[in-house]
Amino acid sequence: MQQAVDKAEDVTNSRVLEILARLGFAVSGILHLLVGAIAIRLAVGGTGSADFSGAVAELATMPVGPFLLWGSFAACAALSLWQTSDAIFDFNHQPTKTKAKNKAKAVLQAIVYAVLALTLWHFVTGTGSGGDNRKATSDFTVSVMVAPGGVVLLVVIGLAVAVTGVVYGIRGPKKSFQKQLRMPSPGPARTAVTALGVTGYLAKGTVLLLAGLLIVVATVKQHPEDSTGLDGGLRALRDQPMGPYLLAAVGAGLICYGAYMVMRARLAKMSK
Repeated sequence: MQQAVDKAEDVTNSRVLEILARLGFAVSGILHLLVGAIAIRLAVGGTGSADFSGAVAELATMPVGPFLLWGSFAACAALSLWQTSDAIFDFNHQPTKTKAKNKAKAVLQAIVYAVLALTLWHFVTGTGSGGDNRKATSDFTVSVMVAPGGVVLLVVIGLAVAVTGVVYGIRGPKKSFQKQLRMPSPGPARTAVTALGVTGYLAKGTVLLLAGLLIVVATVKQHPEDSTGLDGGLRALRDQPMGPYLLAAVGAGLICYGAYMVMRARLAKMSK
């Protein structure tokens, strides 16, 4: 049994997997760039789904789309596996509280990239569409609401997503994201990474906050079909006073976050 565990750890420590995992950050960055561009398009009266399924749908229409989809799927699956390995094998030398926090973060990141890989897989196999994430969120909310204790659970989930958004938003101005990176030496490159990170985390926090609040509002009003995830949150922002301008600003911020994630592919500290 121990030999099997050691072998699994060796596989997840491989240089090939690390390279693919780093590419997973870049894929996430590209998809955030596309979501930001779609959000700006919505702000000026255009169409599209401002979420990851909408972004993947746009990726699929690009030249060599199938190649991009397969490569993106492999990269996100590798990053999910890398984070899973972190949760299992890493942080064991740390104090109990710190270890538990870091392992929990690794688990959540593994789930995020697994879901992203699954979205890409649906498009690779020809079963995906631009409205998948929106429909999946709405269907999930409807099914949970009718279950025993479902209303309370949905409110808790919505609040958890909203709080995550606040945490992301705070991470920007505090520049705590720099701990994830091997920052460049002082100069234009360091300034660019910092500026993109601050702006990007503020925008990412805003959209997560909106998505979480949308779940809570849809649950409280007994309209679970209105819980439509990231795309629904951004559309709700567009419908507010000055909404198109706010949506365009958030879209620009998501583009900054995407650029930051592309840089993270090169600069990330990969704990092993």
